[in-house]
Amino acid sequence: MSALLGQPRLDKQLPTAALDTSQLQNWLAAVARKDAQAFKLLYDATSAKLFGFALRILVKRELAEEVLQESFVNIWNNAASYQTGLAAPMTWMTTIVRNRAFDLLRRVDHDVEIDADNFDMGIMQAMESSEPTPAQSLELTQDAKALASCMSRLEGLHRQAMAMAFFHDLSHSEVAEQMKLPIGTVKTWIRRGLDKLRTCLTRLEA
Repeated sequence: MSALLGQPRLDKQLPTAALDTSQLQNWLAAVARKDAQAFKLLYDATSAKLFGFALRILVKRELAEEVLQESFVNIWNNAASYQTGLAAPMTWMTTIVRNRAFDLLRRVDHDVEIDADNFDMGIMQAMESSEPTPAQSLELTQDAKALASCMSRLEGLHRQAMAMAFFHDLSHSEVAEQMKLPIGTVKTWIRRGLDKLRTCLTRLEA
């Protein structure tokens, strides 16, 4: 199965309109039966869009490629658990990519930083997309958009500490370990960051 996974098919991705839900459902059903050809077709049709989604979260191309590969292994192994009544195929696959991306962010070293400017742009692209999938999987709301805008105004390292603590559920001690900083410094940055976010969000609400 792994031999079927190459680079994201940026050159051969089907247009968004061509990603027919029923066709994706048929391919997933076939993948559940371990149909390698259906898996290849599914990968060719969706890998570029899913790669772009991973890249919004991870920023670094090599990390997004790693997450994409892991996600499709997950899709191959768990296609039988997909239920058409609970989610559209792209919603289900995008959620897998999102979860794998966040898992990777918890594992990688401290030099990985969430670029909040790109994150905010990613939110805008997701909200403007003709497919609802990215917005649904991230549960994007007007509040989330405002939060991303305010996050982009924080200093880089402060933003990184905030992102690790609140986007990726790391404790203060875990953030300090990841960033190689004293826990007191991290706590101060997060406290000040929260104050700045409250002020920013209050202004946006006004």
